[in-house]
Amino acid sequence: MNHQDREDPLFRSLELVAMTLPNRVLMAPLTRSRSSQPGDIPNELNALYYRQRASAGLIISEATQISPQGKGYAFTPGIYSHEQVLGWRKVTDAVHAAGGRILAQLWHVGRISHPALQPDGALPVAPSAIKPKAQTYISADSGMVEIPEPRALEIGEIPGIVMQYRQAAENAKAAGFDGVEIHAANGYLIDQFLRSGSNRRSDDYGGSAENRCRLALEITEAVIEVWGHERVGIRVSPSGSFNDMHDDDPVETYGVLARGLDRLGIAFIEVVEDSFQGNEAVGRPEQVIDTIRSSYKGRYIANGGYTADEARQRIDAGRADAVTFGRLFIANPDLPQRLAQHAPLDKWDDSTFYGGNEQGYTDYPTLEEVGKRAT
Repeated sequence: MNHQDREDPLFRSLELVAMTLPNRVLMAPLTRSRSSQPGDIPNELNALYYRQRASAGLIISEATQISPQGKGYAFTPGIYSHEQVLGWRKVTDAVHAAGGRILAQLWHVGRISHPALQPDGALPVAPSAIKPKAQTYISADSGMVEIPEPRALEIGEIPGIVMQYRQAAENAKAAGFDGVEIHAANGYLIDQFLRSGSNRRSDDYGGSAENRCRLALEITEAVIEVWGHERVGIRVSPSGSFNDMHDDDPVETYGVLARGLDRLGIAFIEVVEDSFQGNEAVGRPEQVIDTIRSSYKGRYIANGGYTADEARQRIDAGRADAVTFGRLFIANPDLPQRLAQHAPLDKWDDSTFYGGNEQGYTDYPTLEEVGKRAT
């Protein structure tokens, strides 16, 4: 199959986030920890990295903290200061100049942080004061460090966090993004509220699945007020165990969430179908996937270690509308071209995923560059 072959499911156009995407090879949100310091500000190197990958049907940006409290790792970018908005404008301008489309992923880490990263050395916050079996890194020299027991949020603090998401959505618009994705996956704040293993609250935000989904839906409503429902998506990880997560009944929890998101009419749900970052799940959670797909009428985007052929099969079978690729996009900036031509794929270097400079970031060659080197 080549790029012009309409039978290739990966290269059927797709209406999504009020745009026509030229392909269904989407770039997953990927933390790379290369913002400029001080201030966690996106920079020219970040703009080059995203521009190189502008042939993706859609780019979802790396997770971007909505507030100083929302930060959980050294060197991750924010979207709450004027300087950060200007930095992101460099990125979106570069992507758009190359013909691409990009969403901002909005992030609050909740308990997955450390006082060294928090304003005034405060404890990280969470739905409940439960210490996760998880680690983070706080500096280039620290290595991975243990996460302390967090502080449970007071109910009166929750509206302020919802407003921080709303302001971050406004900032994403000012920065030139095409829409936003709400990060509700992989053990961070919204996920901590969603799942019974991390949420032991007895107020309106805990207990029943409806109550545990309340924060996610309130945040989604606030972001829709800024962008409109057609330019808002969400990422979830129903079976993920990363950051010490579990839920007693994910079919119920994510059925309630999907029905709520369907009522709000958001553009897509991106589902991390395997467990995240090496905590491999056994197969994909088909029962949960079925529940989400039957409860929600919008676009379903699949994520989780997909090969190109697996992605083609899922799209052809109606199990997904598109697939987000992560590590393959790190090592192959022109991934759609390579998949269209069934060309060889470069292998990623795990040691350069987080932090550093252009090595393992902007120095992976395209097919065209490989060809020039060979001649």
